Amino acid sequence: MPSGQQARAQASAITPGGRAPEAPDAGEQPPAAQVRALFGGQRLSPAQRRIVQYITDHLTEAAFLSITDLADRVGVSQPSVTRFATSLGFSGYPALREALQPIALSVVAASPRTREENRRNELQTAVDNEIANLENLRRVFVDTDRVLEIGRELARSVPLTILGLRISVSLAEYFAYAARRIHPDVRLVSRGGSVAYDALLQSREAGGTWVLAFAMPRHAKETLAALRAAHRSGLRVALITDLTYGPLVEEADVALTAGTGSRLVFDSYAAPMMLSAGILQAMADAEPERTQFRLEKYEQAAEQHEFFLDQ
Repeated sequence: MPSGQQARAQASAITPGGRAPEAPDAGEQPPAAQVRALFGGQRLSPAQRRIVQYITDHLTEAAFLSITDLADRVGVSQPSVTRFATSLGFSGYPALREALQPIALSVVAASPRTREENRRNELQTAVDNEIANLENLRRVFVDTDRVLEIGRELARSVPLTILGLRISVSLAEYFAYAARRIHPDVRLVSRGGSVAYDALLQSREAGGTWVLAFAMPRHAKETLAALRAAHRSGLRVALITDLTYGPLVEEADVALTAGTGSRLVFDSYAAPMMLSAGILQAMADAEPERTQFRLEKYEQAAEQHEFFLDQ
Protein backbone atom coordinates (compact mmCIF):
# COMPACT_ATOMS: atom_id res chain seq x y z
CA MET A 1 0.00 0.00 0.00
CA PRO A 2 1.44 3.39 -0.89
CA SER A 3 2.42 5.72 1.93
CA GLY A 4 0.48 8.91 2.60
CA GLN A 5 2.99 10.98 0.67
CA GLN A 6 3.04 8.55 -2.26
CA ALA A 7 -0.76 8.58 -2.42
CA ARG A 8 -0.78 12.39 -2.37
CA ALA A 9 1.81 12.53 -5.17
CA GLN A 10 -0.40 10.31 -7.33
CA ALA A 11 -3.74 11.89 -6.45
CA SER A 12 -2.58 15.46 -6.95
CA ALA A 13 -1.03 14.96 -10.39
CA ILE A 14 -1.45 18.11 -12.47
CA THR A 15 -3.81 17.91 -15.44
CA PRO A 16 -2.10 19.25 -18.60
CA GLY A 17 -3.85 22.33 -19.87
CA GLY A 18 -6.25 22.16 -16.96
CA ARG A 19 -8.37 25.26 -16.53
CA ALA A 20 -10.50 26.23 -13.58
CA PRO A 21 -14.13 26.51 -14.73
CA GLU A 22 -14.55 29.91 -13.13
CA ALA A 23 -11.43 31.40 -14.71
CA PRO A 24 -11.97 34.89 -16.13
CA ASP A 25 -12.03 35.19 -19.90
CA ALA A 26 -9.46 37.22 -21.82
CA GLY A 27 -11.64 40.31 -21.73
CA GLU A 28 -11.62 40.40 -17.92
CA GLN A 29 -7.95 40.74 -17.15
CA PRO A 30 -7.00 41.32 -13.52
CA PRO A 31 -5.58 44.80 -12.72
CA ALA A 32 -1.99 43.51 -12.46
CA ALA A 33 -2.23 42.09 -15.99
CA GLN A 34 -3.65 45.37 -17.29
CA VAL A 35 -0.71 47.27 -15.81
CA ARG A 36 1.76 44.79 -17.31
CA ALA A 37 0.06 45.26 -20.69
CA LEU A 38 0.80 48.99 -20.52
CA PHE A 39 4.49 48.38 -19.81
CA GLY A 40 5.10 45.14 -21.68
CA GLY A 41 7.38 44.73 -24.67
CA GLN A 42 9.62 47.66 -23.81
CA ARG A 43 13.33 47.53 -23.11
CA LEU A 44 13.69 49.72 -20.06
CA SER A 45 16.62 51.51 -18.45
CA PRO A 46 17.39 50.84 -14.76
CA ALA A 47 15.61 54.07 -13.76
CA GLN A 48 12.58 53.13 -15.83
CA ARG A 49 12.48 49.66 -14.26
CA ARG A 50 12.35 51.31 -10.83
CA ILE A 51 9.40 53.42 -11.97
CA VAL A 52 7.60 50.32 -13.27
CA GLN A 53 8.23 48.43 -10.06
CA TYR A 54 6.97 51.29 -7.89
CA ILE A 55 3.80 51.74 -9.93
CA THR A 56 3.15 48.00 -9.96
CA ASP A 57 3.66 47.66 -6.21
CA HIS A 58 1.72 50.82 -5.24
CA LEU A 59 -0.83 51.11 -8.03
CA THR A 60 -3.74 52.60 -6.07
CA GLU A 61 -1.47 55.34 -4.74
CA ALA A 62 0.91 55.88 -7.67
CA ALA A 63 -1.89 56.41 -10.19
CA PHE A 64 -2.82 59.67 -8.45
CA LEU A 65 0.63 61.11 -7.69
CA SER A 66 1.97 64.23 -9.34
CA ILE A 67 5.09 63.86 -11.43
CA THR A 68 7.09 65.52 -8.62
CA ASP A 69 5.82 63.11 -5.98
CA LEU A 70 6.34 60.04 -8.16
CA ALA A 71 9.89 61.09 -9.03
CA ASP A 72 10.70 61.70 -5.35
CA ARG A 73 9.33 58.33 -4.22
CA VAL A 74 11.09 56.37 -6.92
CA GLY A 75 14.32 58.34 -6.57
CA VAL A 76 14.59 59.52 -10.18
CA SER A 77 14.38 62.91 -11.88
CA GLN A 78 11.17 64.39 -13.26
CA PRO A 79 12.56 64.30 -16.83
CA SER A 80 13.16 60.57 -16.32
CA VAL A 81 9.46 60.09 -15.54
CA THR A 82 8.49 62.11 -18.63
CA ARG A 83 10.86 60.10 -20.85
CA PHE A 84 9.45 56.90 -19.41
CA ALA A 85 5.88 57.93 -20.28
CA THR A 86 6.78 58.97 -23.82
CA SER A 87 8.76 55.75 -24.39
CA LEU A 88 5.48 53.89 -23.79
CA GLY A 89 3.74 55.96 -26.47
CA PHE A 90 2.01 58.50 -24.21
CA SER A 91 2.17 62.24 -24.85
CA GLY A 92 3.57 62.72 -21.36
CA TYR A 93 3.18 61.72 -17.73
CA PRO A 94 -0.39 63.13 -17.35
CA ALA A 95 -1.58 60.84 -20.16
CA LEU A 96 0.08 57.82 -18.53
CA ARG A 97 -1.49 58.70 -15.19
CA GLU A 98 -4.87 59.03 -16.88
CA ALA A 99 -4.49 55.49 -18.26
CA LEU A 100 -3.51 54.10 -14.85
CA GLN A 101 -6.31 55.69 -12.82
CA PRO A 102 -9.23 53.54 -14.08
CA ILE A 103 -7.19 50.42 -13.33
CA ALA A 104 -6.40 51.68 -9.84
CA LEU A 105 -10.04 52.55 -9.20
CA SER A 106 -11.10 49.07 -10.31
CA VAL A 107 -8.81 47.61 -7.65
CA VAL A 108 -10.47 49.73 -4.98
CA ALA A 109 -13.99 49.05 -6.25
CA ALA A 110 -13.39 45.29 -6.42
CA SER A 111 -12.25 45.10 -2.81
CA PRO A 112 -15.22 44.75 -0.42
CA ARG A 113 -12.89 45.15 2.51
CA THR A 114 -11.85 48.69 1.49
CA ARG A 115 -14.66 50.33 3.46
CA GLU A 116 -13.60 48.45 6.58
CA GLU A 117 -9.92 49.31 6.24
CA ASN A 118 -9.86 51.22 9.52
CA ARG A 119 -11.58 48.43 11.43
CA ARG A 120 -8.85 45.88 10.85
CA ASN A 121 -5.68 45.42 12.79
CA GLU A 122 -2.23 45.13 11.23
CA LEU A 123 -2.14 41.33 11.34
CA GLN A 124 -5.48 41.00 9.57
CA THR A 125 -4.27 43.42 6.90
CA ALA A 126 -1.14 41.30 6.42
CA VAL A 127 -3.25 38.17 6.01
CA ASP A 128 -5.49 39.95 3.48
CA ASN A 129 -2.38 40.91 1.54
CA GLU A 130 -1.26 37.29 1.40
CA ILE A 131 -4.72 36.18 0.27
CA ALA A 132 -4.44 38.66 -2.61
CA ASN A 133 -1.01 37.25 -3.51
CA LEU A 134 -2.45 33.72 -3.54
CA GLU A 135 -5.39 34.85 -5.68
CA ASN A 136 -2.93 36.27 -8.23
CA LEU A 137 -0.99 33.00 -8.19
CA ARG A 138 -4.23 31.08 -8.69
CA ARG A 139 -4.73 32.99 -11.93
CA VAL A 140 -1.21 32.00 -13.01
CA PHE A 141 -2.13 28.36 -12.38
CA VAL A 142 -5.24 28.52 -14.62
CA ASP A 143 -3.13 27.17 -17.50
CA THR A 144 -0.91 24.41 -16.10
CA ASP A 145 1.17 23.75 -19.21
CA ARG A 146 3.91 26.21 -18.32
CA VAL A 147 4.38 24.76 -14.82
CA LEU A 148 4.38 21.21 -16.19
CA GLU A 149 7.01 22.12 -18.79
CA ILE A 150 9.41 23.67 -16.29
CA GLY A 151 8.82 20.70 -13.97
CA ARG A 152 9.85 18.33 -16.76
CA GLU A 153 12.97 20.34 -17.53
CA LEU A 154 14.06 20.47 -13.89
CA ALA A 155 13.36 16.76 -13.41
CA ARG A 156 15.61 15.91 -16.38
CA SER A 157 18.51 18.03 -15.11
CA VAL A 158 20.90 15.73 -13.26
CA PRO A 159 22.31 17.26 -11.17
CA LEU A 160 19.75 19.96 -10.42
CA THR A 161 21.09 23.10 -8.75
CA ILE A 162 18.93 25.17 -6.40
CA LEU A 163 20.18 28.71 -5.73
CA GLY A 164 19.04 31.05 -2.97
CA LEU A 165 21.11 33.77 -1.34
CA ARG A 166 20.49 35.95 1.72
CA ILE A 167 16.76 36.18 2.53
CA SER A 168 15.96 33.65 -0.21
CA VAL A 169 17.97 30.87 1.45
CA SER A 170 14.96 29.55 3.36
CA LEU A 171 12.91 29.06 0.18
CA ALA A 172 15.82 27.38 -1.59
CA GLU A 173 16.44 25.06 1.38
CA TYR A 174 12.79 24.02 1.48
CA PHE A 175 12.74 23.27 -2.24
CA ALA A 176 16.04 21.36 -2.13
CA TYR A 177 14.93 19.32 0.90
CA ALA A 178 11.69 18.27 -0.80
CA ALA A 179 13.25 17.77 -4.25
CA ARG A 180 15.82 15.32 -2.86
CA ARG A 181 12.98 12.91 -2.13
CA ILE A 182 12.09 12.63 -5.81
CA HIS A 183 15.30 13.62 -7.65
CA PRO A 184 18.62 11.72 -7.57
CA ASP A 185 21.03 14.65 -7.37
CA VAL A 186 19.99 18.02 -5.94
CA ARG A 187 22.67 20.57 -5.10
CA LEU A 188 21.94 23.59 -2.92
CA VAL A 189 23.89 26.82 -3.38
CA SER A 190 23.27 29.25 -0.53
CA ARG A 191 26.50 31.28 -0.60
CA GLY A 192 27.50 33.80 -3.23
CA GLY A 193 30.83 34.83 -4.75
CA SER A 194 33.38 32.23 -5.75
CA VAL A 195 31.56 29.51 -3.80
CA ALA A 196 28.51 29.92 -6.02
CA TYR A 197 30.59 30.17 -9.20
CA ASP A 198 32.47 26.94 -8.40
CA ALA A 199 29.27 25.06 -7.53
CA LEU A 200 27.53 26.16 -10.74
CA LEU A 201 30.51 25.19 -12.89
CA GLN A 202 30.77 21.78 -11.19
CA SER A 203 27.06 21.17 -11.71
CA ARG A 204 27.37 21.89 -15.42
CA GLU A 205 30.47 19.72 -15.78
CA ALA A 206 28.59 16.88 -14.06
CA GLY A 207 25.86 17.05 -16.70
CA GLY A 208 23.35 19.48 -15.16
CA THR A 209 21.33 21.65 -17.51
CA TRP A 210 19.22 23.85 -15.19
CA VAL A 211 19.51 25.94 -12.06
CA LEU A 212 16.37 26.99 -10.15
CA ALA A 213 16.97 30.32 -8.42
CA PHE A 214 14.95 32.16 -5.77
CA ALA A 215 15.17 35.95 -5.55
CA MET A 216 13.01 37.75 -3.01
CA PRO A 217 13.34 41.36 -1.80
CA ARG A 218 15.66 42.92 -1.06
CA HIS A 219 17.21 41.60 -4.22
CA ALA A 220 20.93 41.01 -3.86
CA LYS A 221 23.45 42.01 -6.53
CA GLU A 222 25.28 38.75 -5.85
CA THR A 223 22.17 36.86 -7.01
CA LEU A 224 22.34 38.68 -10.33
CA ALA A 225 26.06 37.87 -10.55
CA ALA A 226 25.32 34.20 -9.85
CA LEU A 227 22.65 34.04 -12.57
CA ARG A 228 25.10 35.51 -15.07
CA ALA A 229 27.72 32.98 -13.96
CA ALA A 230 25.20 30.18 -14.47
CA HIS A 231 24.64 31.29 -18.06
CA ARG A 232 28.37 31.57 -18.68
CA SER A 233 28.82 28.00 -17.48
CA GLY A 234 26.13 26.77 -19.88
CA LEU A 235 23.24 26.31 -17.44
CA ARG A 236 19.73 27.53 -18.12
CA VAL A 237 18.00 29.54 -15.40
CA ALA A 238 14.49 29.19 -13.98
CA LEU A 239 13.69 32.02 -11.57
CA ILE A 240 11.08 32.30 -8.83
CA THR A 241 10.74 35.94 -7.80
CA ASP A 242 8.26 38.67 -6.92
CA LEU A 243 9.51 40.86 -9.80
CA THR A 244 7.76 41.28 -13.12
CA TYR A 245 10.56 43.39 -14.65
CA GLY A 246 14.22 44.06 -14.02
CA PRO A 247 17.70 42.67 -14.58
CA LEU A 248 17.06 39.45 -12.63
CA VAL A 249 14.08 38.60 -14.84
CA GLU A 250 16.05 39.52 -17.96
CA GLU A 251 18.76 37.01 -16.99
CA ALA A 252 16.27 34.15 -16.57
CA ASP A 253 15.26 31.72 -19.30
CA VAL A 254 12.00 31.19 -17.42
CA ALA A 255 10.63 33.54 -14.75
CA LEU A 256 7.69 32.64 -12.50
CA THR A 257 6.37 35.38 -10.23
CA ALA A 258 4.65 35.21 -6.86
CA GLY A 259 4.04 38.20 -4.61
CA THR A 260 5.50 38.50 -1.13
CA GLY A 261 3.66 39.79 1.91
CA SER A 262 5.24 43.11 2.86
CA ARG A 263 2.84 44.49 5.47
CA LEU A 264 4.90 43.48 8.51
CA VAL A 265 8.48 44.17 9.52
CA PHE A 266 9.60 40.94 7.81
CA ASP A 267 8.19 39.67 4.52
CA SER A 268 6.09 36.52 4.32
CA TYR A 269 6.16 33.98 1.50
CA ALA A 270 2.85 32.11 1.23
CA ALA A 271 2.60 32.53 -2.55
CA PRO A 272 6.25 31.67 -3.37
CA MET A 273 5.94 28.55 -1.19
CA MET A 274 2.76 27.52 -3.01
CA LEU A 275 4.47 28.12 -6.35
CA SER A 276 7.40 25.97 -5.18
CA ALA A 277 5.03 23.17 -4.18
CA GLY A 278 3.39 23.34 -7.60
CA ILE A 279 6.74 22.97 -9.38
CA LEU A 280 7.69 20.06 -7.11
CA GLN A 281 4.42 18.36 -8.06
CA ALA A 282 5.20 18.93 -11.74
CA MET A 283 8.65 17.36 -11.22
CA ALA A 284 7.02 14.34 -9.57
CA ASP A 285 4.54 14.05 -12.46
CA ALA A 286 7.38 14.17 -15.00
CA GLU A 287 9.09 11.06 -13.63
CA PRO A 288 6.35 9.02 -11.89
CA GLU A 289 8.30 5.74 -11.69
CA ARG A 290 11.37 7.44 -10.29
CA THR A 291 9.21 9.40 -7.85
CA GLN A 292 7.49 6.22 -6.64
CA PHE A 293 10.81 4.40 -6.20
CA ARG A 294 12.47 7.22 -4.31
CA LEU A 295 9.49 7.88 -2.04
CA GLU A 296 9.37 4.17 -1.17
CA LYS A 297 13.07 4.25 -0.27
CA TYR A 298 12.53 7.36 1.84
CA GLU A 299 9.63 5.79 3.72
CA GLN A 300 11.64 2.64 4.37
CA ALA A 301 14.56 4.65 5.71
CA ALA A 302 12.21 6.70 7.88
CA GLU A 303 10.70 3.56 9.38
CA GLN A 304 14.11 2.01 10.04
CA HIS A 305 15.38 5.11 11.80
CA GLU A 306 12.08 5.92 13.52
CA PHE A 307 12.00 9.46 12.16
CA PHE A 308 8.34 9.97 12.99
CA LEU A 309 6.29 9.80 16.15
CA ASP A 310 3.42 7.32 16.20
CA GLN A 311 0.11 9.04 15.72
